[in-house]
Amino acid sequence: KKNRELLSENYTVGKRDAITVQTSVDGTRKYLFPAGASGATVETVFIPDGERATLCVSCQVGCKMNCLFCQTGKQGFEGQLTATDILNQIYSLPERDMLTNIVFMGQGEPMDNLDNVLRATEILTADYGWAWSPKRITVSSVGVKNKLKRFLDESQCHVAISLHSPFHEQRQELMPAEKAMPIEDVVALLRQYDFSHQRRLSFEYIVFGGVNDSLDHAKAIVRLLAGLECRINLIRFHQIPNVPLHGADDTKMEQLRDYLTSHGVFTTIRASRGQDIYAACGLLNTKAPL
Repeated sequence: KKNRELLSENYTVGKRDAITVQTSVDGTRKYLFPAGASGATVETVFIPDGERATLCVSCQVGCKMNCLFCQTGKQGFEGQLTATDILNQIYSLPERDMLTNIVFMGQGEPMDNLDNVLRATEILTADYGWAWSPKRITVSSVGVKNKLKRFLDESQCHVAISLHSPFHEQRQELMPAEKAMPIEDVVALLRQYDFSHQRRLSFEYIVFGGVNDSLDHAKAIVRLLAGLECRINLIRFHQIPNVPLHGADDTKMEQLRDYLTSHGVFTTIRASRGQDIYAACGLLNTKAPL
C-alpha cells in the first residue's frame, strides 16, 4: 500500500483525453484538457495549414503577467502545469501524428514555469523520448531575463519574444512585466547568443490601431534590433472586453511590414486562425467567458 501511494503521488500513467473540442470555420481546433488533480483545465489549439500542422500548447493555468491585451491574464494565475500536463496536450491529441511544429504560446508564461517547460522540451527532443528536432519547437516569453538566460543555455529550441512596443513606458502600460524586465535588457541578453544557424529568434508584435503602428515605432524597432539576427511577426489584435484597444487596419500593418523589412528586419503578417471559437492569439481563457 505504501508503494502504491508513493507511485500515485509521484507518477502519472497513461494519458488524459480532452474534455471538449471546438472546430473553427477555418479548420482550427481548440481542445480543453484536464490539468493536475484539482479539476483545473487548459486550452490547446491545433492549427492545420496545408502540409504543416502546428500545436499551440499551454504551460500554466492562467498567467501572472497580466498583459493588457490578453484574455488569459484576466483569468489570473491558478497554478503550474507539470511536464506531464504539458506533454499530455500533445500525446492525447487525436491529430498528434500530423504535427510538424509545437509552439509554447498558449496559456501562461513559459519562463515562469521553466523547470517543467525544460523537462517537457527535453522529452520531446531527446533520443530516449520523442526525438523531435528542436527546430520544430518554439518557446515564447515576455522576456523574464534571468530565466530566459537559463533557457537559452539549456535548450536549442527556437525563441519568440513578445515585443508589442519598442518604448519602455508604453510597453509597461501594455505589459506590466516591462517594469522589471525592460526590453532593452532582454535584447542585450539575446545579443550574446548566436541565432544565425539552427536556432531562430523572432519577435511577436500585436498591432494596435493608433497606438503602436506609427513610423516612430517602426524606426525605434529598427534601432532596437539593429544587427540582431531575427524576424518579426505582426499579429492582428483580437478584441477582448473592457480593453480600450482596437486592431490596426490592413494598410497600416502592410506599411509597418514593408518599412521594417526594407530596413533590415524581415517581417511577416501572421494570419489569424480560430477567432470564431476564441482560439486566436490573446483569447484563451478557461475561466471567464468572452
